[in-house]
Amino acid sequence: MNGPHDMGGFTGFGPVRPEAGEPVWHAEWEPRAFALVLAMGMTGSWNIDGARHARERLPALQYWRASYYEMRHDALVLQLIERGLITAMEEEQGRMAVPPQPVKRVAAASAIPGILAAGGPANRPSNRPQGFAIGETVRTRNINPEGHTRLPRYARGKLGEIVSVHGTHVFPDSNAHGLGEDPQWLYTVRFSAQELWGKDTKDTVCIDLWEPYLEAPA
Repeated sequence: MNGPHDMGGFTGFGPVRPEAGEPVWHAEWEPRAFALVLAMGMTGSWNIDGARHARERLPALQYWRASYYEMRHDALVLQLIERGLITAMEEEQGRMAVPPQPVKRVAAASAIPGILAAGGPANRPSNRPQGFAIGETVRTRNINPEGHTRLPRYARGKLGEIVSVHGTHVFPDSNAHGLGEDPQWLYTVRFSAQELWGKDTKDTVCIDLWEPYLEAPA
């Protein structure tokens, strides 16, 4: 979707200023908030693409004003309310008012290191034929979906070159909305900075893109 998260190519936000010697945490509440996000993700109440879609659905000013962990916390609250796991009143008052709802699973503390080390591979088998090959020129589709997508606005309708093929992976546009994993071919596509932003430089940008985002140039 065209939400506040999709800031590539936006102007007016000022330069990116890296923080010298940036610590892992800036406040004591941040690791607790992050742990809550991970713990709720492990319950199976939603998938990673649904979580990303929650973040991009936050109101623009709320998203832009929030720090990284504030944004993730705000999106978690949104999902908890939407799934009926808490009520808006409980979130506002900070205490339970209705009986808790069951979840699919709860990860024991002792299992967390192994779960995190295993990651969450998204490659899936599929019988779909591969549509593009390394070295081919492709054009990204100029789409403006209302739902979740991993095709950035700045890269839509642009020419690029396939530089890597990763096999078939979960398709976020479907998975985020509970419509199934729908595995699709995933490619790394290289674009010139001039193609993306009109910059007369030798810089390039590589983006991992699923096949439904791509088409053969006319």
